[in-house]
Amino acid sequence: MNTSNARITGQVEYRLGDGPKCRIPRGPVEIQQTPQDVTISWESGDTHQNAALPQSEFRRYINEKAIVLTQ
Repeated sequence: MNTSNARITGQVEYRLGDGPKCRIPRGPVEIQQTPQDVTISWESGDTHQNAALPQSEFRRYINEKAIVLTQ
């Protein structure tokens, strides 16, 4: 597993189960990558949250500069 730091700078969304899409707030995040998917973790107040994205969706957000790797 590959771990790095990044910053959310645009609109990045993930789906909560079968429910609606939710937005990851702008700011610093931690990225953990596997060959299949990417887990994005962030702090929201006193809670730690995370979301999983397919690699293809993650690469799209990188290309759009909605996610900027900082490390």
